[in-house]
Amino acid sequence: MNVMDLFKLDGKTAIVTGGGRGLGAQIAEGFAEAGANVVLCSRKVEACEEMAEKLKAKGGRALALECDVTKPEDVENVVKKTLEEFGAIDILVNNSGATWGAPVLEMPLDAWRKVIDVNITGTFLMSQAAGEAMVKQGSGKIINIASVAGLGGIDPRLMDTIGYNTSKGAVITFTKDLAAKWGQHNINVNAIAPGFFPTKMSKGLIERGGSGLLDLTPLNRFGTEEDLKGAALFLASKASDYVTGDVIIVDGGMHAI
Repeated sequence: MNVMDLFKLDGKTAIVTGGGRGLGAQIAEGFAEAGANVVLCSRKVEACEEMAEKLKAKGGRALALECDVTKPEDVENVVKKTLEEFGAIDILVNNSGATWGAPVLEMPLDAWRKVIDVNITGTFLMSQAAGEAMVKQGSGKIINIASVAGLGGIDPRLMDTIGYNTSKGAVITFTKDLAAKWGQHNINVNAIAPGFFPTKMSKGLIERGGSGLLDLTPLNRFGTEEDLKGAALFLASKASDYVTGDVIIVDGGMHAI
């Protein structure tokens, strides 16, 4: 097999939660460019529909669905519609996320619960539902979007987001444990921990942190619209068949300092 063939996704079907914008849209576009059918889902289905049309215009097959990942009935509907449309689920990207900035002593309980529910419970529910199809077919790739914020403590002057940081640390442990549980089914489970990418969720943080964040980044720039595609494609493709339970950090070297 030619090495480039290892990265092809022809005939594969991927679900990308939160795929209508930001990092999810970037990943979805990369998968479509590699030949995959892509299912985009989020609470704001309009953004997914726009992205689906963009992928179709490039010759890909795409489906947009409304889904709140914290609701089991929505999750089950996405899995059902995906199987009806494409017949399989080969790749799942758990990208939907929520955050809330506040000092620890001022963090509202409702906000804490929302962040934990979307980032952890949503990842569990989607993995459980899509994983049932993957177990039956004897193969699958699950990619969980974590964050450098989940690797350890962060100076509150840069990120005062105790719920988000905690949830992303949990996503990393969830990834490792699910990899241990489902390796027997030929299902690879890995995570990507992005650094700072200019998205709607991180815009305010980057504006406040600005030069301070760049000073902590050896490559001295924020992530671009192209910087996550390669890592995601690697984990979704045959190229990573012997990689599971791992976390790929895509942060311009920030974690190395």
